[in-house]
Amino acid sequence: MTSLSAELEELVPAWLTLPEVAERLSLPVSRARQLLKERQLLAVRRPESKVLSVPAAFLDGPQILKGLPGTLTLLADNRFSEEEALRWLFTPDESLPGTPVEALAQNRGTEVRRRAHALGF
Repeated sequence: MTSLSAELEELVPAWLTLPEVAERLSLPVSRARQLLKERQLLAVRRPESKVLSVPAAFLDGPQILKGLPGTLTLLADNRFSEEEALRWLFTPDESLPGTPVEALAQNRGTEVRRRAHALGF
C-alpha cells in the first residue's frame, strides 16, 4: 500500500477508511484487511489522514463492486502499482465512456477487464 499523489486525490471523489469498509460489508476489520491481501479491494494511505483508505466507489451498497476483484488482479498481473491501478480505474476514457470504475458500476465489467488484460500486451 502506498501514499497517494495529489492527482489521485482529485480523481477519486470519496474515500472510506478500513473500519468504514468493514462496517459497510458487515465484516470484522481483520477480514477487510484480508480482502486487501486477496486483491478483492485496494487501499492507499492518504496524505492528510495517514490511514488506509479505499475508494467509496469500490463498494456497491453492502458488497464489493461486481467485477472489481478480477480487474484488480489483471492490473496487478500487469505490474500496476496500487497508485497506477487507481489512476487507471478513475481516469476518464472516452471510448467507454466514463471511467473504468463507472463502467464496472454499470455492469460493463467484461469490457473493462478486456481493456485491463490488453494493457499487458
